[in-house]
Order: sequence, then structure tokens, then C-alpha cells
Amino acid sequence: MGHRLSKIATRTGDAGTTGLGDGSRTGKDSLRIAAIGDVDELNSQIGVLLTEALPADVRDALLHIQHDLFDLGGELSIPGYTLLQPGQVAQLDAWLDHYNAGLPRLAEFILPGGSRAAALAHICRTVCRRAERALVALGAMEALNEAPRQYLNRLSDLMFVLARVLNRVDGGSDVLWQRGRDTANIPKKSD
Repeated sequence: MGHRLSKIATRTGDAGTTGLGDGSRTGKDSLRIAAIGDVDELNSQIGVLLTEALPADVRDALLHIQHDLFDLGGELSIPGYTLLQPGQVAQLDAWLDHYNAGLPRLAEFILPGGSRAAALAHICRTVCRRAERALVALGAMEALNEAPRQYLNRLSDLMFVLARVLNRVDGGSDVLWQRGRDTANIPKKSD
């Protein structure tokens, strides 16, 4: 890739198309570009999470994931190409098992929040779910490998688990949804 990015402003996209990794062009509003954009946004949100104070093992996992997401974006940018491997999905499964093992069983739903790092992990989870939906929509129109879809599915689960872990690292716990919460003190919209 050496000199490939020597010129950033090429103006070739001014007409509403963008180049793919195989040299072809597609509309910037295509399902493929939407999926690439969502994966890129997810990677950027993980970058924001990485600005927080995190345990070293969580930081290492997130950096590893950022590289995987770059692979996923590369695979999406070259139709028919494979970059993401089943072993990368298996690594997410291993992290899920590892981090989930130390957490208490859930009896209620969790609200996104708690510590700042946990809240950011929840944002990553929701962006990941959107990226997964974009990938599923693209897969309904074009043939795609299974690993990218599986990867995003596992990653959203991992981000949920990591949010729970990060709340505990910060000395807190999960923010639980309260069934039947008293809403008497919530201001009502005046007529």
C-alpha cells in the first residue's frame, strides 16, 4: 500500500460515486458503502473508548478488534474477497467466555450507562448492531462470506459484556432497568 494514499482529495467522488478496492465504482448510497461506513464508525467509536483508562487486557482486546474491523472493511471494499477468517470469530467467542465468567447472572435488563467507559462500550454495541443490520441487508442482495456477519454478531455481545466488566472495574455495577418504576414524579407535558 506504500504510496497509495499520497493524495487524499482526489475529487473522483464529487459525482456521488466512490471507488472500491477492486477498481470498480459504486454509488455512495449503496448498501455496500453503508455497511463499510457503519464498520468504520464502529472502529472510530472503539477508538474513543480506547481514550479511557482501561485494564490492559481489555485495551489489548480492543486494539486487536480494531485491526479485525479494518480487515472486515477491506473485505467489504473488494466484492468476492475474503479477509476476515473464522479464527477471528473464535477469538471473540474466547473473550466472551473469559469476560462473562466473572460476571453475576442477569435477572433484569441493563440500561446503557454507569461509568463513562461502560457507556462508551454500550455506544460501540449499538453501532455494531447497526453495522450488522447493514451487512445483513447487503447479504440479502449480494453473496457475502459468513465470517463478517458472525463477527459483528459476536462483537456486539462482547461489547455488552465489556460494558458490564468496565462498570465493575470502576467500582460500580450494572444499571438495572426497574420494572414498574414509579413515574409519579416525572413532569407531565402541559396541555
